[in-house]
Amino acid sequence: MAGSEAVLRRVIEALELLLGTAKAAGTDSGPLQSTKHVDLLESLRFNISILEEKFAQDPQWDELQRLRTEVSKQAQCLASCSDVPWNFTCHALLLLLCLKQCMVLLATTYCPPQPNSKTAEAAPPLSPDTLSIAQEKTVQAALQFVVTLGICPYLLPGVGLPLRSRTEFSALVQEVASPRCISSATRRLYATCTVLMEVANHTSLSRLILTRHLGDLLVGLCQLGFCPARRKGEEEAKPLEEQVVSCQLGFRVGNLLWPSATVGLQLPSAPGVMGNGLTEEERSSCREALQGLLDRVYQPLVVRELLLLQGGPKQGSGSSGRSSERGLAPAPAWLRRLCGQLLSERLIRPGGVQAVVRGILEGAGAGAAGGSSAEAAAADWRKCDAVARILSTCPQQSLSLEDYCQQVCPQVLQLFLIQDKLTARQFQQVATMTVLTVARQHPQQAEKHLLRPILEPLLRCSDDVTEVPLKELLAGTVLVKEEELSECVESVLKVYVVGNEPTAFLLDSLQPVLGTIFSLWCFTKQNVSFLRTPCQEILLWFLEKCERQIALSILEGLARLGGATHLLHPLCQFQAGSEGGAVVTIREAISDEDEALYQKVSSEQWQLEQLVELLSHCQSSGLAGDFFLCCLKELTRMAGQGASKMESAPLSSCNSPLDLEQCCSPGLEQQERQLQVLQLVGMMCERISDALFTDISQVVEFVATTLQRACASLTCSSGGSTVEAQTLSMAMGLVAAILGGAVQLKPADFASLKGLVPLLEDLSHVHPEPVIQELAADLRITICTHGAFSTETVSSAAQSTLGKSDAGVAVKPRALVRQGLTKRLPRETSNPKAALPQDHMESSLGTDPISNLPKGPLAGESVAEPGCGSQDLQELLLSVYDPDIPARAAALRSLSRLIEQRDSEALKIQEKLLKAFLENLEHEDSFVYLSAIQGDMAFSHRDNLIHTFLRGARDLDGTLRASSLSNLGELCQILHFQLGSVVHEVTSCLTAIAKTDGQVEVRRAAVHVVVLLLRGLSTRAVEVLQDALLELYHLLKFVVRCEQDEVTVLHAQLALEELDGIMRELLFPRQTLEKKIEVLP
Repeated sequence: MAGSEAVLRRVIEALELLLGTAKAAGTDSGPLQSTKHVDLLESLRFNISILEEKFAQDPQWDELQRLRTEVSKQAQCLASCSDVPWNFTCHALLLLLCLKQCMVLLATTYCPPQPNSKTAEAAPPLSPDTLSIAQEKTVQAALQFVVTLGICPYLLPGVGLPLRSRTEFSALVQEVASPRCISSATRRLYATCTVLMEVANHTSLSRLILTRHLGDLLVGLCQLGFCPARRKGEEEAKPLEEQVVSCQLGFRVGNLLWPSATVGLQLPSAPGVMGNGLTEEERSSCREALQGLLDRVYQPLVVRELLLLQGGPKQGSGSSGRSSERGLAPAPAWLRRLCGQLLSERLIRPGGVQAVVRGILEGAGAGAAGGSSAEAAAADWRKCDAVARILSTCPQQSLSLEDYCQQVCPQVLQLFLIQDKLTARQFQQVATMTVLTVARQHPQQAEKHLLRPILEPLLRCSDDVTEVPLKELLAGTVLVKEEELSECVESVLKVYVVGNEPTAFLLDSLQPVLGTIFSLWCFTKQNVSFLRTPCQEILLWFLEKCERQIALSILEGLARLGGATHLLHPLCQFQAGSEGGAVVTIREAISDEDEALYQKVSSEQWQLEQLVELLSHCQSSGLAGDFFLCCLKELTRMAGQGASKMESAPLSSCNSPLDLEQCCSPGLEQQERQLQVLQLVGMMCERISDALFTDISQVVEFVATTLQRACASLTCSSGGSTVEAQTLSMAMGLVAAILGGAVQLKPADFASLKGLVPLLEDLSHVHPEPVIQELAADLRITICTHGAFSTETVSSAAQSTLGKSDAGVAVKPRALVRQGLTKRLPRETSNPKAALPQDHMESSLGTDPISNLPKGPLAGESVAEPGCGSQDLQELLLSVYDPDIPARAAALRSLSRLIEQRDSEALKIQEKLLKAFLENLEHEDSFVYLSAIQGDMAFSHRDNLIHTFLRGARDLDGTLRASSLSNLGELCQILHFQLGSVVHEVTSCLTAIAKTDGQVEVRRAAVHVVVLLLRGLSTRAVEVLQDALLELYHLLKFVVRCEQDEVTVLHAQLALEELDGIMRELLFPRQTLEKKIEVLP
């Protein structure tokens, strides 16, 4: 072993002697930097002579001499010759073979010592075949000379990076080492590549060779094994530089070119010595060596080198010479075809897609994946688009497009799952573009191999879409795991939303899972989940990009009104995941029908509320307004159908209970659907009515729908309900306001308004109220004349709708859609004008129907001002008993304001007024008795009310206990949470009930009161609750940990979130940048 170590040192010394001054020729400050090629040849010859003299005279080098002799017998191609550069290369190759032999012997005879337990933390001893840093530098310098003198000069033009494009020393080498004929050049290239491959079989030396000289070794083997053979003597007929033909086909990525198609290589099959000086057996061995080298090296590095080997574009084909300036000369056609075939083979291997992506992005100047330049690579979408086109193009080596997709598409989907932040961004961008490109070029394959696998977890739990037999699974079975569902949603977001290519094919593919995504979004609104935002973005993107009718159909399906939307399967449910996501499990069957019905109704109610919130984000596009109009039209249609069904199937015709059930069943379904639509319309009016309509056409369509419903109602019966009358008045008021100058009308707007003319004409004939008839006729005339002619009736109605008094004093404007009934003209007028009714959403739906419009002061009207006369006061007092609900409520509110303002006339009859208020407290309509109350008495009777509700919380009836707690929460809000000394009593009561009460509704109410306390007090909770705050915190943690009811747990989680926000704001207040300027006296 000691002898082998000595020989290894001698080999390194021999390499240093051989390099000598020639080693300095490759440096910037060396003495040979400015010499001519003659001086270089003399330096190489001198170094060879010094080495041979050392072998001949120094007896310590005898062992190395014997080893070199043995190696030279095995490598006869490295014999000495008169060509100085090649002779120098042969000496260096022999020494490298000797070095490899010594290192193999050292590794074979080495026995590692047993580890010492006393020094277990110490590093293990190095193997004796390990080279030091200085020795590695010497070997690297020798390898650089071998490649520069033994490979590069013998490459064909366009094959590999030319010497003149590397360094000045390389350009000098090209002058002294240029071959004179192809046969000798091929034999020398073959010898160099063969020896380097032999040396590279050692692990340590392989690292030194392949990290810096992989490209040169690859291109040498490519030329030896695949360069087309020529007839003997042909190489003498033409100069070496003229025997190359290049082409340019493919995708460009920076200065690199990926071939768009690869054709089979037609290799010569004639036996014997080929025209390039190699036998077929030698060429075959080179091809095998090339394949082995490609398989053993890091694949992204192989891809990058193969891309470089294709060279630059052909001159005059749009490159403007830039590629030549960077050293990428045009490559021969056979080399381009070979590189294309090898690249395609890399692609379809396991893990090949990721290797190709890394290699191309790094080779195109993106830097190492995950490095500091990865962000810049991800931002350059052109590179990613080029890679996507490469991955979406089927090479000719594949059996078929289907076979190629089966191999590559699963690897493309794996790119979405990369977790490293910097690397993931560029890989996911490539994956997204690849999916979109395949979807454009091959829709069927994209559906089968890309989109379907992405959406599969959502399809698995979708109603009427899933192929899994859910009924056979046990309750609690996990159908979709948390990680699987999270990856699915994120992939959908990246492909559809981030990719943002709303083609009909992609929209159709996403439509079957929208219902499941909506159900998941509703679930995340009840919990803290990172899936909430992705789901919302997906839903909004689809509703924005698809056609309007499809969007409306989707919304109808989400509201359970029909449509083609597939919601979550009834047997499936979402549960919170441990990592902030969600899990899909099989729902446990509920034996109690009442509980099952309650959960079903509450779930549908929650989803309707979330649907309205989703629509609040679609107001700018007009989708919310269109869906609102769609619901109104549905109401009109169902009203007509309901009337016809009742007429066609009277109950008197039923002869048996079965007939009665069959007769009533359609009616019940119709009523259930109508209630759903009414509930949805009510929610939209309550939450998003301020900006529901975005243009005149929507307002006109709303008015048209209202007029149609009014005409249908008048046709079917003698009159309509109060709500229908108010809605009709509001609609006509909107038209009057539009025509009266509320908005700037364009010619196109009058075209929309003309659609109201037939409806207004019908209304002027069928409505029983003359005032409405006159207003409808006047509006029709104003529309037909484009506003050139307008009656006083239209002007008055417009002013009333816009909130202007008779004197012209402007009142605070309100949204047109939320306007109340407007003021009618005085009764003394001989020719009464039309009142402009208003849709008052607070009026009860159960009021008695009336046939005429309201005839008293209406809501939204200033009936009397401070200091009104006795006649006006009498009018108000009479209106308090008006049968019209809005008129009565408006009069009560006006009288209340007069009392608050200490009006002298009102104080004179305060006893009468008090009697009127008390009588109206008994009215069945909430709008009336709430108007009659008008007074804040909670502060005066705070203690009595609190003690009353606390005693009610101890009642035996669970419903009364829950109601008392609910009232206690409302009282806390009215009192602005100023509970005083009873705060500890309240918290103790809530704690006891939440922990011990046996009924779930009562526990829910108790925790809900805690939520109201924390939410209302906000940052004042610490000051007001003081010591009770800690008790409430312990209570909430107990509920979250021990409570079985999900709703109660949800309330507790919301309370904890409120408490967390309060404490964060107190502990970490927001930093505000302020500059205080003080003026000194």
